[in-house]
Amino acid sequence: MITSERVDFFWQHGYLHIPQVFTEEEIDQMTTDLDWMIDVWAHKTPGWSGPWRKTYMDKETEKKSKLIAMHDLYFYSESWMKGVTNDGLCDAMAALLGPEVELHHSTMHVKPPETGHPFPMHQDWAFYQHEDSRYIDVLVHLDDTDANNGEIRFLDGSHKEGARAHITSNASGPCTPFLPTDQYRLADAIPVPAKAGDVVCFSIHTVHGSYINQTHRNRRIVRIGYRDPDNRQTAGQSVGRPGIMVKGRRRREPEQPLFSINGPHISRKMKSG
Repeated sequence: MITSERVDFFWQHGYLHIPQVFTEEEIDQMTTDLDWMIDVWAHKTPGWSGPWRKTYMDKETEKKSKLIAMHDLYFYSESWMKGVTNDGLCDAMAALLGPEVELHHSTMHVKPPETGHPFPMHQDWAFYQHEDSRYIDVLVHLDDTDANNGEIRFLDGSHKEGARAHITSNASGPCTPFLPTDQYRLADAIPVPAKAGDVVCFSIHTVHGSYINQTHRNRRIVRIGYRDPDNRQTAGQSVGRPGIMVKGRRRREPEQPLFSINGPHISRKMKSG
């Protein structure tokens, strides 16, 4: 699935489109389960906050714009547990990251019809900060994407400069992290449309964003984060929480205690049970 040329492309440009990672049958079940989660579990919110909204939405659209989101779909569905541990996908991550690969999280990103939420240019590092670049985000496409429903767009090679300072507050208080819209424009980014069953992966430091969904259907994508387990997280989503190993083995630090369901670690003395 991943040739040396594709590995080189990823580290040169900061993103990679991998077609047909999932079969039609797998995508059908994952889509059915995602739609069920939208109805039963997911949050429907106005989406990301910040003054960037006025750049990418007119006043009326801004009022109506929504985002449907939830984390860690594999806690709720068998098909998504199989999805994040898919052999082909995890092999691809090992080709890019190395032999040890840890699952960090998954997040649903569904743009509802007509006013589905745009995303300003940003780095995912701003939401779950890690010490180095050994972290890859994967977008699993449940629908075909294009310019009409807000395909992902990347600033080519932007990962090479590492983490960048994001705007995190405005006159009314804290806001969702984003990069200045006058310096980082969606119009300057490279669109990467994809088909259902494809994945698009990118570095935690690659600058990216997407336009609004202007169609009459949901645009359904799920983001999955994978990392080298030695790449320490310093802040943000799921900080301090271990993930499952999908490739290789976890290296043990000297006298490192076992993990616990009640937190990152348990007492160094094993409890009897």
